[in-house]
This record gives sequence, C-alpha cells and structure tokens, in this order.
Amino acid sequence: MPIELTMLAWAVVLGLVYVLVAASLSTWQRGIMWNAGNRDGELQPLNRYAARAARASANFLETFVFFAAATLAVVAAGKANAHTALGAQVYLWARVAYLPCYIVGIPYLRTVIWIAALWGIVRMLEALLV
Repeated sequence: MPIELTMLAWAVVLGLVYVLVAASLSTWQRGIMWNAGNRDGELQPLNRYAARAARASANFLETFVFFAAATLAVVAAGKANAHTALGAQVYLWARVAYLPCYIVGIPYLRTVIWIAALWGIVRMLEALLV
C-alpha cells in the first residue's frame, strides 16, 4: 500500500482522537448528564481548554477533506512519489503536534504547525498539477 494511503488511514484515526478529546473535555466540564441528554436549554460557555479542543477539532476537519482528496487523487492518478510521501507524512505529523499545541495555547507555534500541514497538502497537489 502506498505510504500516502497509510498516512490517510492514520489521519482518520487522528481525526477521531481530535473529536474524542474535544468531546471528553466538554463532557468533563458540563457533565455526563449533559452529554447523555438532549442538550436543550442554555449552554454554559466552554472553558478555555475545552473551547480550544473544539476549535482544533473543527480546524482538523477543515483541512482533512483537502488532505484526503489530494491523497486519493495522487494514488488514483499514479503520481505517488517521494515528494507526495513526504507531504503526507508532514501533514500527519504536523496535525499530531497541532492538537496539544492548541490546547496548551502556544499561538505562534500553532500557526507554524498549521502552515507545515498546509505545506504537506500543497506538496501533494504539486504532483497532480505539475
């Protein structure tokens, strides 16, 4: 199996981690009854850690669709090479680093990590467009 598809599979696992971390922090703050209930009524605002985890999860989902599309297109077109493999790996590892960096609250480093993940996607697109 191409490394790009392996990275895609691990990115799916990572996406689930993002969702579970955000859900766990929200449930920890609001309680199991809120999580198991219908969530009607006024919601208390999330604390900074739960809110950051929710934003990081949303951000992951925003970039993941582009990564998945680029990965599948590269493999389907037979354009996988060392550059696309590197791009896929950079994307995955940058997204691994992004979640704790965002939750802890390291603003400029978080941006650098996000740019690295974007660079990984662009690296893969380059193989399709050039």
